[in-house]
Amino acid sequence: MAGSREPPLFELTFLGTSASAPSVHRGLSAQVVSYREHRFLIDCGEGTQRQILQAGIGFRRLKRILITHGHLDHILGLAGLLSTFSRWEAIEELEIWAGKHALERIHDLLFGVVLRGARPSMRIDLVPVESGTLLEEESFRLSAIPVTHRGPGCYGFVFEELARRPFLPEQADRLGVPAGPLRRDLVAGKPIHLPDGRKVSPDDVLGPLRRGTRLVHIGDCGRTDDLVEGCREADGLVIEATYLEVEAEMARSFGHLTARQAAELAAAAGVGHLYLTHISRRYREREVLEEAAAVFPNVSVARDFDRIQIRRSDD
Repeated sequence: MAGSREPPLFELTFLGTSASAPSVHRGLSAQVVSYREHRFLIDCGEGTQRQILQAGIGFRRLKRILITHGHLDHILGLAGLLSTFSRWEAIEELEIWAGKHALERIHDLLFGVVLRGARPSMRIDLVPVESGTLLEEESFRLSAIPVTHRGPGCYGFVFEELARRPFLPEQADRLGVPAGPLRRDLVAGKPIHLPDGRKVSPDDVLGPLRRGTRLVHIGDCGRTDDLVEGCREADGLVIEATYLEVEAEMARSFGHLTARQAAELAAAAGVGHLYLTHISRRYREREVLEEAAAVFPNVSVARDFDRIQIRRSDD
């Protein structure tokens, strides 16, 4: 019914939260973002297909894969996933979105190693990513923002509900607008006429324009000063925290962040909640959390199979 509270627009499932090598408790990088009928797999480290099954989310509607960059710990799982799709899953098309450099490696992996000249059982589209809008629908936009890491063509992804004017059911009740198509027309911005001849305009039942829910996902990353605006007012920010500040120089040399740097970005961008991932085996989870929380208290260290609902921070 128009005006009822909708479920959270974005659900985030962490499948792999380890840094460049897996650990006993953490798999390699992979997350799923769900939005209504859409599902996006972000990165596909080795073992991702098993993590998908263990998480209980299955392969249904998992046809669009977003790759943050072309390093092997973020793409090797594509080989196994394609092999499984080719043999067991009724998937008609697969889209892999990535920067040019990453797509070259992915093409070699899939067509040179997995398929080796064989015709795939589904259509495979390798879609080049550039900064800006990648996909836009009536209420939803997916965008890419450039990220600095080792090598060219690294991107973060922004999932956002488009700004809208909320429907005010008490106003509609007061005006005698019945539930059903007439309310839907008003939500769509169309004026209506009631059975008694009165005209009701959208301005009569819609509140002020308000921004939508915003989720930003950043993969491996070597600096944050160029990300503040892209992360501005995100309700959820997912970003790496491979090192602690005591090894900040090593982090810089490998193009990664410390937990403190990730927290400083969250504070500067005014995000709602910070989710740290890409966790190294060299640290205890508690150490990572404490370093970040000292700067930005609203922070969690993600674990494999965590499932998070992303809401507007002021809801």
